[in-house]
Amino acid sequence: MARILIVDDSATMIEGHKAILEGLGHTIYSAESGEEGVEKAIEILPDLILMDIVMPKMNGFQATRKITTDDRTKHIPVVILSTKDQKTDILWGKKQGAKGYLIKPADKKELASTIDQLLEESNK
Repeated sequence: MARILIVDDSATMIEGHKAILEGLGHTIYSAESGEEGVEKAIEILPDLILMDIVMPKMNGFQATRKITTDDRTKHIPVVILSTKDQKTDILWGKKQGAKGYLIKPADKKELASTIDQLLEESNK
């Protein structure tokens, strides 16, 4: 299946999403900061990235913008996965280049469906 990078400063969130996604057959990588997420995106070139917003130093909006504007990584769909649920957050996330936006804690079916849809679109 797909190689997915989870970028989140919460080890609990990483482990929870990792368990769901590995159960669906995906290979999971993780990063605990925006900076590390950008570095790993360039190094690994995953098929999809799940990005938290609230992180120290470089937040998820900044990391998403770096990933979606870098020639090496701009083809990788980024899904923001955050507790920030205001319409302005969602619009800003998409303006940074995110292809999807899910509210934590994400429903397993919604998470799987969003990932499947974006992976299918990126393989066209």
